[in-house]
Amino acid sequence: MTRAVPEPRQTLDPEMVAQWLVRHPDFFVGREGLLQQLRVPHPEARGATSLLERLVADLRTRAEQAEWRLEQLLESARHNEAQYRRTRELVLGLVEAEDRDALGQALATQFGERFQTPALALWCPAGLTDREPHPPQPPRQVLDDHVAQRLSALLDGRASRCTRLTPTDWKRLIPHVPAPDTAGSCALTRLTLGEPLGFLVLASPDPEHFRASMDTLFTEYVGDLVARLLVRLAPGNG
Repeated sequence: MTRAVPEPRQTLDPEMVAQWLVRHPDFFVGREGLLQQLRVPHPEARGATSLLERLVADLRTRAEQAEWRLEQLLESARHNEAQYRRTRELVLGLVEAEDRDALGQALATQFGERFQTPALALWCPAGLTDREPHPPQPPRQVLDDHVAQRLSALLDGRASRCTRLTPTDWKRLIPHVPAPDTAGSCALTRLTLGEPLGFLVLASPDPEHFRASMDTLFTEYVGDLVARLLVRLAPGNG
């Protein structure tokens, strides 16, 4: 007599089960007792918990994640609003300047009070100042070839850049502000409006204040604004 060979045990594919349940969302209707019997791994501890408890835990986690994302969005909105207000006050302070010295002073005041930038220099070539009755007053400086070459070297072919500033370069580029004992940092931008108009140097004794990885879009924006104001405030254009 031939012994019957048992059929191999078949195992359900978890993915097929999951797809079937998705296609039959009413499967548990009338089978609520089955739901209470199902046990699933606990998300935070060893052992198992009921399916309903696991669902509650998952919902709580999702709620916490949603709350964190909302707080991040609110924080970003608060930062953007503060940045907008600082930029608005900066622009209004600059456009109210009556001459180039006042423009330089407004730059120093606005950046010092609103952007924690304690030092800056506005370098303009002699051609932009030789028709003025008085020498430029700091932070405005007369640009010579030596300073222009050093600023161009620091920019390294770019329109704007953030970089370290050695005490030697500080004394050369921010001559009206005492240099720190160690390296600081600066944001440089070239001022142009059809022709070279000079350079704007924003500096801090903190070497991490202007990091090389920082975006320079805002610095370029300020440079574009300052260039236009320099032309508008040129002697004879009043």
